Amino acid sequence: MAIIKRTNRLRSEDNTGFGANSSNSAGRFYDRKRGQPNIAKRGVGILDRYSWYHTVLGMHRAKFLLLIFCVYILANLAFASIYCLIGIKHLSGINSGSALKNFTEVFFFSTQTFTTVGYGRISPTGFLTSAVSTFEAFLGLLSFAIATGLFYGRFSRPRAFLKFSDNALIAPYKDGTALMFRMSPFKNNILSEAEVKLTTGIQIKENGKMANKFYPLGIEISKINSLALSWTIVHPINEKSPFYGFGPDDIKKTKIEVLVFVQAFDEVFSNTVVERTSYISEEIVWGAKFKLMYHPSEDKTTTILNLKKLNEFERVEMPIPVLSSETIP
Repeated sequence: MAIIKRTNRLRSEDNTGFGANSSNSAGRFYDRKRGQPNIAKRGVGILDRYSWYHTVLGMHRAKFLLLIFCVYILANLAFASIYCLIGIKHLSGINSGSALKNFTEVFFFSTQTFTTVGYGRISPTGFLTSAVSTFEAFLGLLSFAIATGLFYGRFSRPRAFLKFSDNALIAPYKDGTALMFRMSPFKNNILSEAEVKLTTGIQIKENGKMANKFYPLGIEISKINSLALSWTIVHPINEKSPFYGFGPDDIKKTKIEVLVFVQAFDEVFSNTVVERTSYISEEIVWGAKFKLMYHPSEDKTTTILNLKKLNEFERVEMPIPVLSSETIP
């Protein structure tokens, strides 16, 4: 009870955008892989629910390329079927053979028309076939213009390109303890004026009901001039922290999520980039500290940042707070 009463004395935030009633929300607040709110919207049609432009720009690179290829193949299969329905006799240059051979010839004629390559071996004869091929060439031009725009949009969209440690740690810090996690840029982009804000959501029992309470977390250093190496974010656990008095069992038993918001200035794009992630109770490790992930080169002229060590930590002995013996309802 003591820990819950201690948390209730802290001032919580009401403008986080997430509901306070825990029975009306489920799962974690943020999806770590996408860095997006873990929310599925209903009540509107699927065409109104999704912005295809945002969806395609945010799609994984492999899925995006697969989508472009599939649309290209399906469009040509559709037009090939239309030409076959009209009749291959209206396409000069095709030597009649088996149905599969005829369809293959028509399919490749469709790809040549769609891309406006037009080798000339096969050509349409008759008004209907010529009209379909004209429309296909027009659609092909529009499709490639859209695809080119999407490629450029994905290529030119500024991103933070940050990797976060898989776990947040509660480690010894000065004369007490602190909640820590770290992040590091993994591309050759240059980030300056990087700033971090932390908010934690804790599910507590209030007036007989479980409620989500959000508390801002103080950070030892919340802003740095340049984010070039790894940056360990430190939240000291003192009397002003909602985690004050928590022990390892309290962390496990309490539903906790630490929300991380990072923004920085990308000097190449001259634009602000944003990254988000979160850590839940199962991802918070008690009694550990991160291992150093950078070192000087052999000739002492360059600092080597080893991103493989981003998640490496070692266990350390830590005293358990007295309040951790209290039971959390």
